[in-house]
Amino acid sequence: MRQVAIYGKGGIGKSTTTQNTVAALAEAGKKILVVGCDPKADSTRLLLHGLAQKTVLDTLRDEGDDIDLEDILKPGFKGTKCVESGGPEPGVGCAGRGIITSINMLESLGAYTDELDYVFYDVLGDVVCGGFAMPIREGKAQEIYIVASGELMALYAANNISKGIRKYAVNGTVRLGGIICNSRQVDNELELLKAFAEELGSQLIYFVPRDNLVQRAEINKKTVIDFDPEADQAKAYRSLAQAIDENKMFVIPKPMKQERLEELMMAYGILG
Repeated sequence: MRQVAIYGKGGIGKSTTTQNTVAALAEAGKKILVVGCDPKADSTRLLLHGLAQKTVLDTLRDEGDDIDLEDILKPGFKGTKCVESGGPEPGVGCAGRGIITSINMLESLGAYTDELDYVFYDVLGDVVCGGFAMPIREGKAQEIYIVASGELMALYAANNISKGIRKYAVNGTVRLGGIICNSRQVDNELELLKAFAEELGSQLIYFVPRDNLVQRAEINKKTVIDFDPEADQAKAYRSLAQAIDENKMFVIPKPMKQERLEELMMAYGILG
């Protein structure tokens, strides 16, 4: 069973990328558990065709500790198993604790079965502290992929996440599997992302082109794989899924200093 965490700047399309990748793997016959680690609880919405799944924390608040696995785990596209960790009431408590509580609950209820090929953790934004670091701090996820684009803040966040991975990788098993570019059609984006990944000692594992079909699929509460399986964008997500499935390059990243990151951006005409 491979345990994968997807990180990235808020708004970069991390959850959309994760769900389409999972859909492609599920379509290929892989058995997958998806654990949403964002308090917005939107990490499984497309796989569940828009179902507003009750989160682990909400279930615990309403029903107490005596719950069954089916109370928090719902079947989604092609048999994917979907869980949303949830978070505290707005302005109260640490949202990261939802991840800790959720993963501990899933383990105690036997969700991590031998039949699973993958567990995917979709983790909030660029926060690599507290509960949000749990998938890498506790060794729950051995593979990390960072979703980024050719924009400065997306790469700044990706570089920061790499710092967190490096901290826990030195004495643990977590490794960076690569950078996923969710294209924003920035000038020289492909070349910049390749150079950025290489600077980290990693790889650009896939460049996902920008296509309005992604938004149309989301409006219809589906992944692209589900909404229009013959579309070029669906083929792109299948290629990303295949690249992850066949990936053999896992590294301890070498994060850049801020000055070097800005030099890289300027070299490709993004700044200045």
